[in-house]
Amino acid sequence: MRALTFVPGEKGTLDVEELPDPEPQRGELLVEGLALGICGTDRELDEAEYGWPPPGKDRMVIGHESLGRVLESPDGSAFSPGDLVVGVVRRPDPEPCGACKHGEFDMCRNGRYTERGIKEIDGYGSQKWTVEAAYAVRLDPALADVGVLVEPASVVAKGWEQIERIGSRAWFEPHTLLVTGAGPIGLLAALLGRQRGMEVHVLDRAPRGFKSDLVEALGGTYHSGSSLESFADAKPDIIIECTGAGQLVIDSMITTAATGIVCLCGLAPGGRTHRVDAGVINRDVVLENDVIFGTVNANLRHFRDAAAALAAADRGWLERLITRRVPLSSALEAFQPAENDVKVVIDLTA
Repeated sequence: MRALTFVPGEKGTLDVEELPDPEPQRGELLVEGLALGICGTDRELDEAEYGWPPPGKDRMVIGHESLGRVLESPDGSAFSPGDLVVGVVRRPDPEPCGACKHGEFDMCRNGRYTERGIKEIDGYGSQKWTVEAAYAVRLDPALADVGVLVEPASVVAKGWEQIERIGSRAWFEPHTLLVTGAGPIGLLAALLGRQRGMEVHVLDRAPRGFKSDLVEALGGTYHSGSSLESFADAKPDIIIECTGAGQLVIDSMITTAATGIVCLCGLAPGGRTHRVDAGVINRDVVLENDVIFGTVNANLRHFRDAAAALAAADRGWLERLITRRVPLSSALEAFQPAENDVKVVIDLTA
C-alpha cells in the first residue's frame, strides 16, 4: 500500500512510499483509507516544528483528519464491513493521569498521551489503516464526501461543550456569537452556532467573496477586517477566536457582553509583543464575570457530537468547505497553501 510519511524533526522528508499492509490486532478494525484532511498542524510537522516518531522508528505516517471504510471488523464489535468511519486522534497515556483514567484524555494532565500522525503513533495517511474499535466513530453514509471534516468539527464540538458547561454556572441564554477567522475551524464554529439558533458574525481579513458567501449561506453576517472596533458597542455574548493573532486574542478579552465567554481555538506564534493594559483586562473580566478559556484536541464523545452536527448540516455547504482535492500521488501539493484555500483534502484512493 502507499502511505504519506515523514521524519519528525527533519524538514523536506515528506514522501509517498510503499509500506506493507497493516495487520489488525485483536479488537481493531482494518480500514480502507478514503481521504485525509490537511491542516496547519500537518504543515508544522512538515516544517519540523515538532513531531515524535513511534518508538524504534525514524519515519512515521502523517495524518490525523481521517476518513475510511471498514474492510474487516472483529467479532462482537459494533462495526461491519462497509461502514464509513473516522478515527479518534489522541490516546490516553499508559500510566493514566486522573483525566485520562476517566476518559477525558483530551485534557491529559501529564503530557504522556500519544496522537495518531503527530506523537508516537502512525497516522491515517495511508491506503489502509487499523484503529481500535473503541476509538472509531461510525458516520452517516451520506457523509461519504465530507466526513473528513469530522476531526476539525470535533475540536469545535468540544469548544461548544465547554462554552455550555461554563454558561450553566448561572442563567445562560446567549444570543450573539462572534467568530474570528474564517478558516475551517472558524466556519465550522459558525455552523454549530447557527445550529444553536444564534445570531452569528464572522470576522476575517479576506475581502468579500468566497468566504463571505459561505458565512451568508449559513444565515450569518460577514465582516471583512482585522479589528474588533465595530463590536465595541454591540458586544457579542460569545467569541470563538480561531486566528491566534495576538491583538485579536487580547481584544477579545474585553469585547464580550457581561458574563461573556471567550473560547480560544487559534494558536499564536511566539516572539511577538503587544502593548497591553492589563488593568483594563482585569477590570473588565472581573467586574463582568467573564470567562476566557483555551481548548485543543477532542475525545470520543466530541467526535460523535461532530458527526451528528455534520449529518444535520446542509451537504452542499459542507462540500464547499473542501476547496481542493489532491491525489495521493501528488500529496506534497496539499502542503503548499493556495489562494482561497479553506480545507485541502488528499484523496487516498487516487
